[in-house]
Amino acid sequence: MIDLFSGLDAWVVVSLLLALGFVLAFEFINGFHDTANAVATVIYTKAMPPHLAVASSGIFNFLGVLLGGVGVAYAIVHLLPVELLINVNTGHGLAMVFSLLAAAITWNLGTWYFGIPASSSHTLIGSILGVGMANALINHIPLVDGVNWQKAIDIGASLVVSPVVGFVLAGLLLIGMKKLRPNSKMHKTPEQRRQIDDKKHPPFWGRLGLVLSAMGMSFVHGSNDGQKGIGLIMLVLIGIVPNQFVLDLSSTTYQIERTRDATVHLSQFYQRNASTLGEYLALGKSRPGDLPGRFQCDPKQTEPTIAALLDNLTNVTDYHAMAPEHRIETRRYLLCLDDTARKVGKLPQLNAREKADLDKLRTDLTNTTEYSPFWVILAVALALGMGTMVGWKRVVKTIGEKIGKQGMTYSQGVAAQVTAVAAIGLANVFSLPVSTTHVLSSGVAGTMVANRSGLQGSTVKNILLAWVLTLPVAMLLAAGLFWLASKFVS
Repeated sequence: MIDLFSGLDAWVVVSLLLALGFVLAFEFINGFHDTANAVATVIYTKAMPPHLAVASSGIFNFLGVLLGGVGVAYAIVHLLPVELLINVNTGHGLAMVFSLLAAAITWNLGTWYFGIPASSSHTLIGSILGVGMANALINHIPLVDGVNWQKAIDIGASLVVSPVVGFVLAGLLLIGMKKLRPNSKMHKTPEQRRQIDDKKHPPFWGRLGLVLSAMGMSFVHGSNDGQKGIGLIMLVLIGIVPNQFVLDLSSTTYQIERTRDATVHLSQFYQRNASTLGEYLALGKSRPGDLPGRFQCDPKQTEPTIAALLDNLTNVTDYHAMAPEHRIETRRYLLCLDDTARKVGKLPQLNAREKADLDKLRTDLTNTTEYSPFWVILAVALALGMGTMVGWKRVVKTIGEKIGKQGMTYSQGVAAQVTAVAAIGLANVFSLPVSTTHVLSSGVAGTMVANRSGLQGSTVKNILLAWVLTLPVAMLLAAGLFWLASKFVS
């Protein structure tokens, strides 16, 4: 990590430290903003003392980030169009990162202050979309090209569908629990448990279920939300110090050969399917010297891009030995080939087997560009874990008492949490960012409906308003800040 600052101007070092500080501040705020969602039920039901619950949640959030991989991180990064990612410079990169983070932090703090379970995921994604669209307007690019809309649609679908799934499944799970054991003490609220049984804590097995599912919530929250911070830091590092981070410099010779082989096999794949892809890719009609000066991704430049990439990778066994400008070029070529392969994979003329082959080639192709150094993962894990240990009181009361017209029962807590763990864990498998906040809140609401407890209109209205407003407000805030920052940079 010390090498990070070598050869950099003082203003770049200061800017880099500020940008990294901003990202870690966002993750810290994300920690205490979303902690209550993971520990609300165990605290409200008195399954765990508050400070023990929060500390344990912090540890499991930390472990979730460490073990969660980087799939969600790069799903966030690739919301921005590939042209913006490959042509970003230091000033532009700083403006982009500071704008989206300032917008996200402002909205997160505001909703936390009022105790509204708003989504950090919605906030961050809205901020990224706002920056992408503002960049398009500033550079006179069509709005349709300002954002990777296909990725945005995929993520948007996961954000919309996951709360609905949480609502329905948590309700069904509670109904199943009540049918299986209708007279169980698990169906009491903490207040009823105290008044009727003169007991302070839930029944043993119920308490165990609440604690385990809460820690599971913390783990999947860390692995999903923590990756968003990892993605942001990689945007910062690639934008400000590209020479060191455009490629994974720790890549082994095998990994580099795997990238080179994937490039060769990609060329062979296109030639094999020339009859269906020839016109789309302009196969046989372009030459290696056809690449433009300011590099842009164009499917019709696929052949010269492959040739240029193979030329850069010839006899390379260690990325350290590659000239810095060639590293930047190599990443551009890899991103563009991956972007084109993604578009080709959606063409109807390819059969399912060919599309599966293309997906495998894409995985090998991005092997050395979609990565994160361990110190980045550790820093995000620490920020999220420490943030988890403060600020939990405001939202716990909302989750436990203000969604339904009566307090939450033990079985409702278990049903909501188990459903949330399953939904978020599944999203992690498919590298999709989801809202921990909305999955759990909707799960609690689903159990209230299933329990015929009724919902508190004012709280549900506030949560829905936050759900509806977060995306557009974050987009407008980030777009405005980016426009001002771009004027300053230029």
